[in-house]
Amino acid sequence: MEPYFIRTIVAADDPVIASIVKTTLTEFGMNKEGTAFSDPTTDHLSQLFDKPRAIYYVAVANDRVIGGAGIHPLDGGDAHICELQKMYLLPEARGKGLAGKLITMCLDFAKQNGYTHCYLETSPELARARKVYEQFGFRYLTGPMGNTGHFGCDSWMLKDL
Repeated sequence: MEPYFIRTIVAADDPVIASIVKTTLTEFGMNKEGTAFSDPTTDHLSQLFDKPRAIYYVAVANDRVIGGAGIHPLDGGDAHICELQKMYLLPEARGKGLAGKLITMCLDFAKQNGYTHCYLETSPELARARKVYEQFGFRYLTGPMGNTGHFGCDSWMLKDL
């Protein structure tokens, strides 16, 4: 993979990131209701993350957005719990350490903004991503937290910050 850099999202990135999210979910058979695929906020991530204690990073290589990840307050959750959201990469960007870099930046942002825990929702279909989350110290929960609306995800994880 060519050199990349990471920056915060801008409105012009919205359709590209939405496409990456939806294409990836389709690739893994997760293009269904109750996931980010059908979540209307997926099409407007720059607006969703334009709030205090939230950030969305995009990775760019050769002037092309290749993926992203963000931290957002957990909807319907405790003020000290954030959620790692919309962590998706194009196939050519996977397996090269970029996911780890994005997660590290997200978790650092979370700590700097007073969060004590980071939550995420995933699915067995996203096995490679789950392994990365495990390596970062996320542990499995027996049920969901907050009110994310993503009833199509059936694996929930939490990390102490």
